[in-house]
Amino acid sequence: MEGAVSAAREELSAADPAMAALIERVGEIDLETRLRRRSETRPADAFGALLRAIVGQQLSTKAARTIYLRVLDLFGGDTPAPGQLLEASEEDLRGCGLSGRKVSYIRDLASHLIGGELELDRLHDLADEEAIEEIVAVRGLGRWSAEMFLLFHLERPDVLSGGDLGIRKAVQIEYGLDEMPAPERVLEIGEPWRPHRSLASLYLWESLANAPDE
Repeated sequence: MEGAVSAAREELSAADPAMAALIERVGEIDLETRLRRRSETRPADAFGALLRAIVGQQLSTKAARTIYLRVLDLFGGDTPAPGQLLEASEEDLRGCGLSGRKVSYIRDLASHLIGGELELDRLHDLADEEAIEEIVAVRGLGRWSAEMFLLFHLERPDVLSGGDLGIRKAVQIEYGLDEMPAPERVLEIGEPWRPHRSLASLYLWESLANAPDE
């Protein structure tokens, strides 16, 4: 995998001088390690990953993890089956710290799975936009959540979330923009990064982690 990542770095550098400067400054990124580190805080199964995405909306990482673990505890410590989630009372689910809206969202996710509107095993076979379209049909799962699922769970190589605040901020800094770019502008700037926009995204996030006093 390292050989492929090295080749991707070279292609990114050749395609965009600003990205080349960022890669030179940050150095090598072990893509496999980054993905594994992310997965350590995210469920390994697809249903759990999407459930965790809904639970974590509008919350700090710590709060989201606490509430998600409470939900798991409600089902013996494991990711519940969709049917178990639908059978659980709203009172019990809200007792885990979920809002009424999030309870309705996770139930909608479970209903989509039981009804066959969302087939998680099939997502691997779909093109990126097709997979995103199926995920966002679930209430409570927007495009950003779908993009993060594609990048970190399905490990797609060419995902760029124009609406991600961290990426927008990093693009503003790296490209010397006066203000944070709109999502559409991020996608325009990132067009030369194809087909390695996932790696470019990791570099942009890493730049913020390493930036002084950001």
